[in-house]
Amino acid sequence: MRQVSPVPAELPALTGLGKERPMYVIREKFFRLGEDSEIFDESGRPVLHVDGKVMSLHSRLVLRDPQGQEVAQVSRKLAALRPTYQISIGGEPAAQVRKHFFTPFVDRFTIDIPGPDDLEMTGDLFDHEFTIHRGEQTVATVSKQWLSVRDTYAVQVAPGENDLLVLASVLALDLAEDAS
Repeated sequence: MRQVSPVPAELPALTGLGKERPMYVIREKFFRLGEDSEIFDESGRPVLHVDGKVMSLHSRLVLRDPQGQEVAQVSRKLAALRPTYQISIGGEPAAQVRKHFFTPFVDRFTIDIPGPDDLEMTGDLFDHEFTIHRGEQTVATVSKQWLSVRDTYAVQVAPGENDLLVLASVLALDLAEDAS
């Protein structure tokens, strides 16, 4: 796999600069074909639109900036023994999200990025309560408990992390939940 692309400069809200722990809110849209969502920053400003193509063979999500430009994509890999999702950023492969086979009482996924610093996601997929770690370091937390709105959850990202990669990984979990 190639090196993870940096967050594009066209998405200043996703860099996390000036924020100790930026938070994003993912709100799924109702009464729409596909798996469309909107991602907002803490102030309620739209940061990304998620265009769901779940009726396609590869169950694909396209992440677009507020101007409508594609910045990332998440798609299910069909030729895999376990649920696997490919993430591309700026048209380049950035990571693979793979579900662990047997994990009683908890959902576990590996976010395979180039190099030795893979990420692990653990928690409760159906309740959207989980944590993303790199070794002992918390990279992001995802929770529905912070919000009272149905089908809305928050993602808080640690400083210095690739917010776009984290958000795309969380969306891959949504695809995994829909597939199960």
